Amino acid sequence: MHTLNKKLLLFFTLLCTMHNLFAQLRTPAENKFFRQKEDSLKRYAYEIVNGKDAAVRFRSDSNFTKIIVRALLQQNSFFYPFDSLTTISRLYAPDSMFRVFTWQVVRDDNYCRQRGFIQMKTTNGQLKLFPLRDVSEFTEADADTIANHGGWIGAVYYRIILKEINGKKVYTLLGYDENNARTTRKYIEVLSFDEQGQPLLGMQDVFTFQNDSLPQPPKNRFVLEYKKDARARLQYDDEMNVIIYDHLISESNEPNKKYTLIPDGDYEAFEWKDGTWQHIDKLFHFKLKDGEAPVPIPLDKDGGNQLLTEPPQPNAVEKPGTKPVNKKGKP
Repeated sequence: MHTLNKKLLLFFTLLCTMHNLFAQLRTPAENKFFRQKEDSLKRYAYEIVNGKDAAVRFRSDSNFTKIIVRALLQQNSFFYPFDSLTTISRLYAPDSMFRVFTWQVVRDDNYCRQRGFIQMKTTNGQLKLFPLRDVSEFTEADADTIANHGGWIGAVYYRIILKEINGKKVYTLLGYDENNARTTRKYIEVLSFDEQGQPLLGMQDVFTFQNDSLPQPPKNRFVLEYKKDARARLQYDDEMNVIIYDHLISESNEPNKKYTLIPDGDYEAFEWKDGTWQHIDKLFHFKLKDGEAPVPIPLDKDGGNQLLTEPPQPNAVEKPGTKPVNKKGKP
């Protein structure tokens, strides 16, 4: 059996075992309560993305938020998977210390916001929650920002990668943002927790470029912005242990105009080394044709706006559906 297939089978087994174990720890009454709440949430989760107008989408978003918080207040909610909420991203950290819910709500072509929260695992089963507040409308330099959950650069996350710096756990999140009518963004950012257990998004100089042919200053967050519908990929490769993404070029020879950037068949990457993500400006010394990237499943579905499910992993679940939208009225 191929190594990747073996890993996926192992991930499936571990995930099912974990969910079955904690389902047994919940009482029948608790399981009934969660199933009832999930049934109520399914409709609103669907309407957040697919509602016929803004009023329906925002009302559904409000109702969804109220109901899921009530559900999570129930003891032992942390390991209830809510796996029927297919339009909501639900990710467990690889060590199961927390999970992240993220989604987006669209008013019109000029307004989109991400929503979300971090739920911590607690020893007594009580709720410990950090709401994520999208302030990207007021943030000028996304790549330089470090903030707590109240200063979040909104994104819908699809992968969490666990690393360590001097024995301290740090979590790298991969996310996307339907930025505006002209560009899409994908993010790599590092989540850590301070001594008081408060989350910090972004990390000082964690993305370095000193080995590039043309070195540039380090960044606190990595942002890949490109032409809408260009289908640039950004994924973590487990076997190579690197984050791989498409190298972009301007189709009009205007690289400062993000809406002209498209993949050219080359690949760049970040490798975790000495406590930083170190940039590799050319991962391969040959070009791959479209569809030949060393990524098991593409992120975007051809000709549509529904995201595909990742290969089963202990820290990943089905990713949400989205609609291409303008965000925050940016040009």
